[in-house]
Amino acid sequence: MPRTPIDITVPDLSGQRAVITGASDGMGLGMATRLAAAGAEVIIPVRNLRKGAAAVSRIRQSHPDAKVSVRDLDLSSLASVAALGSTLRAEGHPIHLLINNAGVMRPPNRQTTADGFEVQLGTNHLGHFALVGHLLPLLRAGRARVTSQVSVAASRGGINWDDLNWERSYHVMRAYRQSKIAFGLFGLELQRRSAAHGWGITSNLSHPGVAPTSLLAARPELGRDQAVPQYRLIRAMSAHGILLGTVETAALPALMAATDPGAKPGALYGPSGPGNLGGRPAEQRMYAPLRSVEEATRLWEASERLTRTAFVTA
Repeated sequence: MPRTPIDITVPDLSGQRAVITGASDGMGLGMATRLAAAGAEVIIPVRNLRKGAAAVSRIRQSHPDAKVSVRDLDLSSLASVAALGSTLRAEGHPIHLLINNAGVMRPPNRQTTADGFEVQLGTNHLGHFALVGHLLPLLRAGRARVTSQVSVAASRGGINWDDLNWERSYHVMRAYRQSKIAFGLFGLELQRRSAAHGWGITSNLSHPGVAPTSLLAARPELGRDQAVPQYRLIRAMSAHGILLGTVETAALPALMAATDPGAKPGALYGPSGPGNLGGRPAEQRMYAPLRSVEEATRLWEASERLTRTAFVTA
């Protein structure tokens, strides 16, 4: 059936510097393209520099005057995260928008990052946690809005406090849910700490619903040479406009959360269709696993310890 077109207006972002992770393809590339088209200077930190360069070329094909460039970043390595932080701090430009969009999902077996963390927790949450810590002076200078991309998977489950790294009884989807719950708790705690300490940063959350993005496609870097079985069904449902979104519409909640002047600090944005799987982006009821301030505080402290990252405010 024909789809009703869904889009949002991205305001003029001239003079602003935006950083977006996971922007070498898919919905992240769509977000970066929209930010660049709105006049922002867009920084794309990527693991694969060749894919990053191709993304820049694609953006400039449609927007020849776009201010967009690539930096090196592997979120599964705390050394790489620290190096990017050092690079951007040396450049000295305030950051006005940060969209924490990159993520991994469902490796075929339990894998660990360069620092020994379960790969979904280490990449989806801990890498981004450390990145925000390293960029804090620039985010404060730009009075930045930080938008962190969670998932409908974060609507249930919890933190496996007895075994954060899933070294016993590994379950790939429970580990994925934990990584996104942890990431959401972090984004909300970042807002509370910024308000309490006068950092000037606003932080909120988004989720893309369900769409045929690269998360479930073949990911050779994870050892997954083929798409997961559900990927074909998701593509078919998306193509026929059944419940799910498209790669393009899946990018809209994060764009709304990051750029809409009316987007609220500490709020969650996602598709507003049935089951919040697709449809027009809107503010949504906060997921139950993300509502505990005590869990968020405990998670923040554990993340500081695990990443050896201090949020220095001086």
